[in-house]
Amino acid sequence: MIRRWWRTHRGLRLGTRLALGLGVLSLVVFAVVGTVLTASMRDYLERQLADQMKLVQAVQSKDAAAHGTVRRKPYYGWYTAVYDVSGGSADLRTPAEVPADSRALTDLARTTARAEEDLTRTVRIDGHGPYLLRACEVEPGVVLVSAAPMGDVEDTVDRLITVQAVVFGLALLALVLFGRRMLRRGLKPLSDMAGTAHGIASHDLSESAARLPLRVDGRDGGREVAELRTAFNTMLEHIDASLAVRAESEQRLRRFVADASHELRTPLMSVRGYADLFRYAAANEPGERERHLARLRAEAARMGVLLDDLLLLARLDAAEVEAPLRWEEADLAELVRQAADAFRAGHPDHPLTVTAGPAAVRLRMDPQRIRQVLDNLLTNAAVHTPRGTKVSVTVVAADGRATVAVADAGPGVPAADRERIFDRFYRVDKARSRDRGGSGLGLCVAASLVRAHGGTIALDGEPGATVFTVTLPAAAR
Repeated sequence: MIRRWWRTHRGLRLGTRLALGLGVLSLVVFAVVGTVLTASMRDYLERQLADQMKLVQAVQSKDAAAHGTVRRKPYYGWYTAVYDVSGGSADLRTPAEVPADSRALTDLARTTARAEEDLTRTVRIDGHGPYLLRACEVEPGVVLVSAAPMGDVEDTVDRLITVQAVVFGLALLALVLFGRRMLRRGLKPLSDMAGTAHGIASHDLSESAARLPLRVDGRDGGREVAELRTAFNTMLEHIDASLAVRAESEQRLRRFVADASHELRTPLMSVRGYADLFRYAAANEPGERERHLARLRAEAARMGVLLDDLLLLARLDAAEVEAPLRWEEADLAELVRQAADAFRAGHPDHPLTVTAGPAAVRLRMDPQRIRQVLDNLLTNAAVHTPRGTKVSVTVVAADGRATVAVADAGPGVPAADRERIFDRFYRVDKARSRDRGGSGLGLCVAASLVRAHGGTIALDGEPGATVFTVTLPAAAR
């Protein structure tokens, strides 16, 4: 039974449970207050009646001492008796005003003789109800016993109990009703949060563009509810931001897969086309065969470079335990000079100047990967600028870091393309051919390698100039 009641209680709403708990607590408080108040009132009335009996017995004792019995008529409903007490017996003197069942008076007289002090006792006399008895010694061996009815006291106490029950009942009912309304109003922000949570649960989060437009508003509920509301909205903002990041990641993944497929399809189509040419006799002539094989090797090499770049980016993004970097002490200035010599040999139509101090700039890095960064930046400057465009490389070491700036005097990068310049497969010139413009992975690979070394890469400049600045810490990793 208790378990069933407890399960039913736990299944109620929070406001109802709080209202019931408040009602039970109030009921306990009212019961304690009512009991204490009733007991105090009863004790007060009994003491008032006892004091009145004491005054009456002072007069009755003189009357009993003078005449042997009390001749004065007692109050209506009162009883008065004088007893001769000797040994263990108590004999009633007559005439006396006593009830038919006077055993309680006799027992009190006998007890008073032995106690030698005034005694008070509450008894119930058959056929007459509750009475307050008081006994006092008139003279040695003579005891006066008076009995006062307690009907008025009982009626007063009963009336008090009735008033308390009605008042406390009405107060409890009002407390539960108004308390329930106040609790419902106070808990409304929590209900709003629950509604918002249900709205979020019904929201389709599987879509890539999913967002959570729902928020909890309002100012009611106090500081605690305000803190909960703020935390709830902050959580929703975090979820919304996470969904936005996920949607952007999915979009970038789709774009990456599409671009990678597009980049690989062109050399594969070329390989397939040249392979088909070998089915014809004209293509098997020595001159034609060598030319077609050279094109096949070139396309295969192009696919190899593209796949190597994709594999490198995947390994850098995966943050593998064994990073694709081989760390050692190397001279950054010497790497810049080697990259410059290779650039001059491959792009003689782009004048290149190198500015580096005579002192070595020694860093802990992967020389092969840093050289790849430099080659990518220089190749980017050559590919995206017309012939005769000046290119410069500057190396500076200061404040615990080394900086390499690769600048060209070309047309520059439009402002709309600066934010995506380091994205994979992104090209500023969409009409540029792949043979001329590359695969769009060079700058992305360079940025990933620089970040893997703990450095940064940034694009500066303005129309008519482009500057890529690579900053590496003096103690990378």
